[in-house]
Amino acid sequence: MSKFSRHFKTGALSLACVMGLTGPVLAEDVIRAVTAFPKQLAFSQSFLGFVDLVNERGEGVVRIDYIGGPEAVPQNQQMEAARRGVVDMHYGPASFHLGTMPEADAWVGSTVSAMTARENGGFDLMADAFAEKLGVTLLAQIDSGIQFHIYTVDEPTIGEEGLPDLDGAKLRSQPIYKSFFESLGAVPVSVPVPDVYTGLERSTFDGAGWPIVAIQDLSWDKFLKYRIDPGFFNTDLAIVMNPDKWEGLSQESKDLITQVAIEYEQISYDKFQEVITSTDEKVQAEGMTVISLEGDARDQFLDAAYDSAWARMEAAGAEDYQALRDAYYDR
Repeated sequence: MSKFSRHFKTGALSLACVMGLTGPVLAEDVIRAVTAFPKQLAFSQSFLGFVDLVNERGEGVVRIDYIGGPEAVPQNQQMEAARRGVVDMHYGPASFHLGTMPEADAWVGSTVSAMTARENGGFDLMADAFAEKLGVTLLAQIDSGIQFHIYTVDEPTIGEEGLPDLDGAKLRSQPIYKSFFESLGAVPVSVPVPDVYTGLERSTFDGAGWPIVAIQDLSWDKFLKYRIDPGFFNTDLAIVMNPDKWEGLSQESKDLITQVAIEYEQISYDKFQEVITSTDEKVQAEGMTVISLEGDARDQFLDAAYDSAWARMEAAGAEDYQALRDAYYDR
């Protein structure tokens, strides 16, 4: 044993004796987390960046153990699993729970960043909604600033008013933009993400709604050759925890996670802006054609999109509708 090792061991034993006399050493807090998406998807990878940052800074204090995605807990059961404490932490879209928490549309229809919403009170309103409607503690809205686009297999016709003619087009959809697609004359088709590739391969539908991010991760760009700009809506990805687990953490753990959550909202936003730019350049270089709407047509297109989200939220009777609109919508 080296002189340094002997010195270190002696010092460690002395410290242990002192700790034994003055009180027990606090155990490291361990948090079990799941994601709504498979590990390889860009969004899950971003969450794992959050996990790594917490684990790096919280060594010996708090640790997040990632236990998997939908293969660990079915996607539609994950929020309930977090509420009941089957898992401790969950990352996924708030809009999966629109039926229970219509306030999720505030994130869908948002035109501001997560950072701005923390400053103007929007985040606190959403935290109240998550607690009251879903029974979980909201920690962060990460990966914001990612918009959705309409992609088509064939070149869409542009009408006299400068808007795309999507009348009768079958578009892979999800609840957040179903009514918007219908307002454009399209026929929304509900297909789980894992089945979209096969659907495109078999010409089950004519296009899809999806963000620029992950379009290549899923290889949908093999079929989707046209993209309609501008983008619309905003990503609504939340990190939440079981309330009892959160309250049971040491104050040091809670402070550390809260600080990392605030920082990671900015970190993930910046990172995905880079990913959006690089992916956009790559898909266009590989043959994707972008159809950009201009002037009044662009405004009408965006009005139809955002109005569909806010109208849905208002119709659902969200108590803080106006306060949330003031905080999250500035068009």
